[in-house]
Amino acid sequence: MRKLRILDFDTENRPLSYLGQDYTTAEITAMAWCFVDEPKTMTCMLLGRDDPRKILSCFLAAYESADMVTGHYIRMHDLPIINGSLVERRMRTLEDKLTCDTKLDLVKKGPVFSASQENLCAMLGLTAPKVHMNTVLWREANRLTDVGLKLAAKRVIGDVIQHMQLRKALVARNLLSTPTIWRA
Repeated sequence: MRKLRILDFDTENRPLSYLGQDYTTAEITAMAWCFVDEPKTMTCMLLGRDDPRKILSCFLAAYESADMVTGHYIRMHDLPIINGSLVERRMRTLEDKLTCDTKLDLVKKGPVFSASQENLCAMLGLTAPKVHMNTVLWREANRLTDVGLKLAAKRVIGDVIQHMQLRKALVARNLLSTPTIWRA
């Protein structure tokens, strides 16, 4: 039996328009992905540097070649936003895919600790740092300035690197439930 080809990914997005009251639409500003057993496959694409259709096409190719995708809160955040972006651009949508979501698939824990990626890494003594951005830095990133694009790339790549370490530790400690099929 062959080993699963697992794609780890993350997105960053900015608010684009108001839907009503304080609800906003989202626009992907940065995406990074890497096959967990192939660290040299790390890819980062940025709005303002790369065409949005190209970003989505490149991610889609990696997604479709994966047996499973993983990330933190991907079934409720990243995958729906990516799929909506594909619909908006009249591109083919994401196919059903086996997913390991390290927030949603974490063992039941009650309100004992935060299930944020950063907190879980700290609690487990992992070394990959979280790349922090304050409001001033997020504004640079969301305005797609040269400085902002560099920050967004550092942040999204850092999240993928940190997440790969987190998932490995959670699997080793048997703290994740069985992967789930995500359906678009």
